[in-house]
Amino acid sequence: MFAPSAGYDRAITIFSPDGRLYQVEYALETVRRGSLAVGIQTAEGVVLAVEEKGRKLQSGDSVIKMFQIDDHVGAVGAGYIPDARIQVDSARVLAQSNRLIYDEPVDVEAIAKRIADMNQQYTQYAGVRPFGVSLIIAGVDEGSGPVVFLADPTGTYSGFRAIAIGQGSDQVNDYLEKNYMTDLSLDAAVTLAIECIYLVSEDKSGTAHIKVAVVEAETKKWRRLVEQEITKSAAGAKTKSEKQPPKSS
Repeated sequence: MFAPSAGYDRAITIFSPDGRLYQVEYALETVRRGSLAVGIQTAEGVVLAVEEKGRKLQSGDSVIKMFQIDDHVGAVGAGYIPDARIQVDSARVLAQSNRLIYDEPVDVEAIAKRIADMNQQYTQYAGVRPFGVSLIIAGVDEGSGPVVFLADPTGTYSGFRAIAIGQGSDQVNDYLEKNYMTDLSLDAAVTLAIECIYLVSEDKSGTAHIKVAVVEAETKKWRRLVEQEITKSAAGAKTKSEKQPPKSS
């Protein structure tokens, strides 16, 4: 007997009899196995946070899962991060082209759509594989203000008020549904994002494994938080995260 996926997971262009693209599903599984990334929208701006488990001698200044795309927009990824660099490079070209041609910053949704379109192309051509990464793209638009989008390997992109991807994201999204409020301040959103990482991380203390960036609505400028700022926000996050029940095995 052959497995149900036998033969249908060898090429990206072949649908299985039950209408599935196994290679795309494998890409989504790569995302689920990546370290956690979180995006939160507030009236005061957006928060992007990611867990990065570096080696003991790795420089704490190096960040590989968080990207600045333009002055007003950034992204965090979960999954196979080298793929994210290609997507981000394409998004940066779009952002700079928009400034050169129209003399204005690109809409965050346009960036999310560009990345999603690229993902979709890699689900239908032979000889390629899907991108093994999802990106949370967040920033502050001139018109609509703070926005958060998610683009995944299927080619889908959607807007969210708060979203988590990566390992433990189901549990974290449940936590966000219970604790997110539309009137959160930017500082409270940073604390909430750190709580989400503590909720599923093996490291329940310290902040060396947590990277956070914000785009404030007032300045429309992307900025990475320094370690002292993250530590200050984490002081209130630890107590709340410790109250959560342990993850089920």
